[in-house]
Amino acid sequence: MKEAILEFAQHYNYFITIFLMISGLFIVIARGNLIKKLIGLSLFQTSVYLLYLTPAKIHNGTAPIYDYAYDTYSNPLPHVLMLTAIVVGVATLALGLALVVRIKEAYGTIEEDEIFSKDPEAE
Repeated sequence: MKEAILEFAQHYNYFITIFLMISGLFIVIARGNLIKKLIGLSLFQTSVYLLYLTPAKIHNGTAPIYDYAYDTYSNPLPHVLMLTAIVVGVATLALGLALVVRIKEAYGTIEEDEIFSKDPEAE
């Protein structure tokens, strides 16, 4: 029993990642509000960041600067890639919010069902 608890404690980041991924995907699929869909996409993106960064962290690892005092180095590439992904995610979210504002101005609502009922060509 104690080994199972230790095993769970060592991999809790993966469980958090899976929870965020499933909840983000559920929000995107199940909700009709466009703002809620954007929040679900943001949760899903956050889970992808965690998925990449969790195995990239090396305990007792240092920056990859060669020194005789250190023998364990961390690879900075996953962290740099996720910083880029965060910037792209923020820009995408801003664009999505701008589109929601324009949809609200055009249709008077941000609910998918109401938009489809007002515009039969949208389906």
